[in-house]
Amino acid sequence: MSDLIAKSAIDRKLAEIVSPVIEDMGFELVRLRLMGGNTHTLQIMAERPEGGIEVDDCAQISNAVSAILDVEDPLSDSYVLEVGSPGIDRPLTRIKDFETYEGYEAKVETSDLIDGRKRFRGVLAGVEGDEVLINIQDKGEPITVGLQFDWLADAKLMMTDDLIKEMLKARKAAGTLNEDDFDEIETEESEEE
Repeated sequence: MSDLIAKSAIDRKLAEIVSPVIEDMGFELVRLRLMGGNTHTLQIMAERPEGGIEVDDCAQISNAVSAILDVEDPLSDSYVLEVGSPGIDRPLTRIKDFETYEGYEAKVETSDLIDGRKRFRGVLAGVEGDEVLINIQDKGEPITVGLQFDWLADAKLMMTDDLIKEMLKARKAAGTLNEDDFDEIETEESEEE
């Protein structure tokens, strides 16, 4: 399992427990994080293999994950379980995510320095073997950088107008977005005198 899906040892242990349950339900685990605080929060992001997830799906996953965690009891402290979708500015945690979102802007961070840097921001350019390709600006020049998937510590899509338009179009096409649910917003152009 990729460190992008589950980073720490406890995250990986929890992911090993819940991932088969989520997959049996027809979904994929996108990311799992156990976060501290007064009460721990176990945050799970999941989606269908082809993308997308509904609120009812999240509730069903939550019930199934709660049941298996009650049986396995891997956490000694109390916790709150949150199950949700990856969202528009989603984390990129699987190599297939970098193919799916080719052409969109992303922020990628590596575990170690690569050519003197750890952070790369640019447009995803697909995958070659086990390398993620990203088009970046280097000293004002556009270049394509190949980063081994195993080198990645963090990666996520950047919220851009193009990404939002594409996601809304996909939801409308899938029948999960009803434009009648939104009020019309009219804008008036101010005339300068």
